[in-house]
Amino acid sequence: MLVDEVVLRIAGGNGGNGARSFRREKFVPRGGPDGGSGGRGGNVVLVADGRRNTLATYRYRPSYRAGAGAHGRGQNRQGRSGEDLLLRVPRGTAAFDHASGVLLGDLVEEGQTLVVAAGGRGGRGNSVFRTPTNQAPRRAEPGEAAEEREIRLELRLLADVGLVGFPNAGKSSFIARVSAARPRISDYPFTTLSPNLGLVRVGEETELVVADLPGIIPGASEGAGLGLRFLKHLSRTALVVYFVDLSESSGRHPASDFGVLRDEVRNYGGGLAAKPAVVVGNKTDIVRGTDRIRSLERVAAGAGLRCFAVSAATGDGCADLTRALAARLRDMAEAEAGDASNPPTSPPPVHLGRS
Repeated sequence: MLVDEVVLRIAGGNGGNGARSFRREKFVPRGGPDGGSGGRGGNVVLVADGRRNTLATYRYRPSYRAGAGAHGRGQNRQGRSGEDLLLRVPRGTAAFDHASGVLLGDLVEEGQTLVVAAGGRGGRGNSVFRTPTNQAPRRAEPGEAAEEREIRLELRLLADVGLVGFPNAGKSSFIARVSAARPRISDYPFTTLSPNLGLVRVGEETELVVADLPGIIPGASEGAGLGLRFLKHLSRTALVVYFVDLSESSGRHPASDFGVLRDEVRNYGGGLAAKPAVVVGNKTDIVRGTDRIRSLERVAAGAGLRCFAVSAATGDGCADLTRALAARLRDMAEAEAGDASNPPTSPPPVHLGRS
């Protein structure tokens, strides 16, 4: 089961107290202060780990605290620093402050780290406060309290292609056809309750990761069905595929289904509607005539999108579609690399407003 959102209570380690101590060895007159400083408390650190693909580890254990710093002692012995607490999360995890909703950081690259709760500073011992005019300071500082907060972790799948469609449009059948993934496939709505990832091989050297999202229905961007929970996974996909049922058995028209899907993605926001996209009509094996396919092609062309017709059940058109998706992703990557290697030669114009 994919657990893609959890709330954790976390706290860094408190700093150790500084010591108030004086040398009292025999035959050592005026020994003076020798209190050591306390150790720093440990931090709570998130670490991106590509071997993990769910947040289930943290579902039943929501509280974490890093190690506290040790107290300072006499003879100028410094307290040991507390150990950092490393919480390993899947790549693609975003951390938010639960109270304010502020994004703390986004962990995308392997091994990337983010400190989400800082440990307290250790208190200074009295030896630090010795001055020419104060040879026997009796002052020592307590360790600072650590940062405590609640954070919300959201996992957004890292995929090249995201499939968006109504329930029973055939997304799971398609991903099972073109990859080794084996999602649950049944003839009732909302068979898919969590996203499925499939690795699609195109030729000998090209691979792309396809994400099958649970079905979208009208109002999904406002919380209807499972849409609000899973539309967020589109934020990390490079290419969106609007997957539409062409058959008459759905009781809907493919052109209107495409319009609803576009509206829900647009209403969700976050720039999803601006992502590159294609349209796929599925179930050509049971559709009667070509009117519904032609209607979908016209609507897709009006939106400036390329349209494909496939049958996930028989495999008809699926190989051509995966090759086209791989080519589109390759073109996008080359264009992005070209933009990065050719920065503008002159600075943008500066527009001065009136004073």
